[in-house]
Amino acid sequence: MREQLPLVFAAMLVFLFGFRVLTPAHETMMRPELIMSFGFDGGILLGLIGTKNRMPPWLFWIALVCGLGLFALRFTSDHAWWTGHLVYELK
Repeated sequence: MREQLPLVFAAMLVFLFGFRVLTPAHETMMRPELIMSFGFDGGILLGLIGTKNRMPPWLFWIALVCGLGLFALRFTSDHAWWTGHLVYELK
C-alpha cells in the first residue's frame, strides 16, 4: 500500500476537483463541515507534495493543479465558498 499511496493522493484530488466542477451542490455546509473540508483538501494536497518523488511528474502536476483548483473554486462566489462546488442549485 505504501507504494500506491502517492497514486491514491493524486486520484483523490483529480476526482474531487472533477466532481465539484461537474456536479451542482444542493445545500451549503455548516461551519464545522467547511473547516473539515478545508483540512481534508489541504491534507491530501500536502500528502501529494510529500510523495512527489514516488510518482510520474506528469501525474504530480495534474494532481497539483486539481488540488489548487479545489481552493480556487471557493473564491468564485459566495455559494462556492460554502459548498466547494462551482454551481449551486436549490431545488
